[in-house]
Amino acid sequence: MNRRLLRQALPFLSLAIVLAATFYVQPRTMSYFGLNLMLQYAVPIALATIAQMFVITVNDLDLSIGPFVGLVSCVGATLLFENPFLGLLVLLVLIAAYGAVGALIHLRNLPSIVVTLGLSFVWLGIAVLILPSPGGKAPLWLKSLMGVQVPYVPFPIIAAVVIGVLVHLALMLSSYGVIARGAGGNPKALTRAGWSMLKTKIVMYMLAGFFGVLSGLALLGLTTSGDAHVADRYTLYSIAGVILGGGEFIGGRVSPLGAVVGALTLALAGSFLIFLKISPDWQIGAQGAILIIVLALRALVSYGEQKR
Repeated sequence: MNRRLLRQALPFLSLAIVLAATFYVQPRTMSYFGLNLMLQYAVPIALATIAQMFVITVNDLDLSIGPFVGLVSCVGATLLFENPFLGLLVLLVLIAAYGAVGALIHLRNLPSIVVTLGLSFVWLGIAVLILPSPGGKAPLWLKSLMGVQVPYVPFPIIAAVVIGVLVHLALMLSSYGVIARGAGGNPKALTRAGWSMLKTKIVMYMLAGFFGVLSGLALLGLTTSGDAHVADRYTLYSIAGVILGGGEFIGGRVSPLGAVVGALTLALAGSFLIFLKISPDWQIGAQGAILIIVLALRALVSYGEQKR
């Protein structure tokens, strides 16, 4: 029981360790302004991580979420800014397209890694066609939303907690959440019980698309202009965030709260590495090392559980 609790607490311990190390290296970050500055991009990363989590829940993997977030950024900075109705319609079409991809993967029994890898080039190509070079403008309401100042606790922390709690309630405590996780844990039993795997995958992929749209809009509100390549690293961040948060690639085993904590850890790790004056070229490798360490600790705890 203690080992199980330790395994569940690992994402939070990882966040606490990275936060403590950051405060030690740069004590001035131990303030409202410092935390707000370090975590300002945590919200779009957390939303992209949640999007990835929905796909991983059904035992798939999405390698296109980064370019998709970049595409949403371009749509928001151009179509949504110039013609809100047309921009909103395009975003809805993109969410529906995500659902169609889920249906295609299921009906044709295609590997999600291959399909979404190809799809990443499609999203990037459309983004470049819409906005060949960085530019455009974020809608005023979006900039105002992402620039909200909340007393005592920085807005990114509050937003991340709200996102995690809402998704946790929907996925872990609702009846349909049980069905969705069952689609990853035991799809044959789910089918025998009369539930449609096709509909479940479509819903989960559409939810991934919805949170991908939210991630792109949140990122646009922070950067104030669109860029097709602005979220290229989000694919790796989202996968790492889910895994850091206790998720697994098979069995429908995910944790919304853990995924958000994993996203916060990655955002803080980026700032920590900057304070250590590590070159940006090496930062991805250093963040990968953090992920490996956490996975190694989880493996040790799981091994201890099995041994008992």
